[in-house]
Order: sequence, then C-alpha cells, then structure tokens
Amino acid sequence: MAILRGGRRIGNMDIRIGLPRDKSMNNIPGDRRLKQKVGGNPESTINRFIAQINQGEGMARPTRFLCVFYLPKILSEMSFTSKSAYTEKNEINNDLESPEMARNVGMMCHTITMPSRNVNSKEHKIYGPAREMPHGYTVLQEIGGTFYGDKFLRQRLFFENWQKKIFNINTHNMHYYEDYAGTMDIYQLGQFASENDRDRVTYGVRLYEVYPDTLNSLSYGYDKTNEVMNVGVKFKYRTWQNLLADQVDGATIGDSFGELPTIKASKDFGLFSGILNRLPPEIRRVGRDVLQTVKRNLPIGKTTGGRVFPPFL
Repeated sequence: MAILRGGRRIGNMDIRIGLPRDKSMNNIPGDRRLKQKVGGNPESTINRFIAQINQGEGMARPTRFLCVFYLPKILSEMSFTSKSAYTEKNEINNDLESPEMARNVGMMCHTITMPSRNVNSKEHKIYGPAREMPHGYTVLQEIGGTFYGDKFLRQRLFFENWQKKIFNINTHNMHYYEDYAGTMDIYQLGQFASENDRDRVTYGVRLYEVYPDTLNSLSYGYDKTNEVMNVGVKFKYRTWQNLLADQVDGATIGDSFGELPTIKASKDFGLFSGILNRLPPEIRRVGRDVLQTVKRNLPIGKTTGGRVFPPFL
C-alpha cells in the first residue's frame, strides 16, 4: 500500500500517482537475480545434484530392460535339421528350440533379477586392529524371473523342453552338462539424447552356463479375472560378466546437456524506455501505466498494433 496516493480523471483516462513503501523495483537493471542462469544458483546443493543427473542423461528405469537367451549349442544346431542324436532317442525337434521362440520368450519377460557377487574375506591380524583380507569371491548362481504366458503357454513349454535336455523323463538318466547349459544376457535400456531414440543398451551382463532349474507352479482361480498368467522360472548359472566393464573398451556415458539460457531484461516502451528509466521509481511506474492506457485507448493504437510512437512496424 502506498504512503501517499492521489489521482484525477481526465476524459476516459484515470491517472493516479502515489509513494509506495516497496523499494524492490528501484533498480531493476542492476538486480543480480536477472544475471543468474535459469535454475538459480548453480553452486547450490540441489543444482549440483541436478547437474549430475543431467550428465548421466537421467535415471535408470526398472521398466526398461531386455532378456536374450542363447540356447545350448546342441539345441541350436539341432533346430530344423533332419536327423540328430536326440531325434534318434525320441527327443523331438520342434519350434520350441528355434531362435525365434527364444526371442519371443525374451520379449515376454515380465520380471528378472540382475546377478550378484560377493567378496569373501577372512580376519587377518599381526599387530593392532585386525584386517578383513579378501581371499576369494562367490556368486549366488541363481536368479529368478517371470514371463507372460500366451494362450498356449508356449513360454512354459519352452522351459519344459529345455529341461528335457537335462534328464530323460522315461529312463531318468541325466544328460551331459554341455548339452543343456546355455547363455543369457540381461540389458538395461535407455534413451540417448544425441540419438533421439528409446531402446539402446546402457548396461548389460552375460550369464554363462545357464539352465532352467525350477519351474514354478501355476495358480488358477475365478477371482483372477483381470490377471494374465505369469510363468515363474529359477535359473542356475556358473558365473557372469559385465559386458561393458569386462569386455568392451572405451565405454562412456551419454553427452551432458548444454548450458541453459540466461534471462535478459526486455525493452517494451521503444523511444521512451530511456526517459522512463531515468525517472524516480514512483513516477516511472505511473509513466508506464499512462503509456499502456494511451496505447489501449487512442484510435491510432488500433491501426498500428498498439504502437503510438515510432517506429510503428
């Protein structure tokens, strides 16, 4: 609220003047806030945190992943062949052993777990506080996953057929390890700002000597009207490697974002902008109000796009 306020109506214009208490508009061009970049102080904690996120082009999403199965060598070689050692033993070759079916199962993956690794250590003490000295490492060697099942439950049949390469259900004999141990890749997907796409590998691991160890039971019920069938599987494997850190040289993260634009004061009053800026703050504000009223009400403003002083274009 102004300390002193007065006004007079001249024609269809109401002109008022007052002395305000607020001094924040006294030196607008010299305000330091106008010289800062968008986002505030770049050295603040929150902006440094945002800068680190932007450097990595966002966060990893648990919904952006892909599984790829590489069937055991003997299965891939047997697919769509006329005769093999297994066909002679009544192990029927079919589409469940084809690369297309393996690709289908990977695309139908609902949930999957990344493998883990632990470093084993043992207390070692000679003098003073003891040290935990690593002497080896262990791998959990088991992960779980679920897969959407279609009307024919082909995804479950895929793993049942894979398990048949482990043992003979009639003779109960076990087959050779190399005949059923395959390979599996798990990828984290993301979008690269420089490529303008969605599905690119940003992280990946490869599991070696993989086979389906456990097929979970399926649950049915009349109360599951709005649900789809999920096929649960537990996999055994021997070891795993990081595809980027262990095998690919020169792997880098995506490019960081460019600098944000800065705020600049605009000149809205053309010829009179220099005169208004030299006036005291109280009169300057009144002068701007008068100019805006003139621009709205005078007929010349309607033909010149609201401009009553040159240049009119």
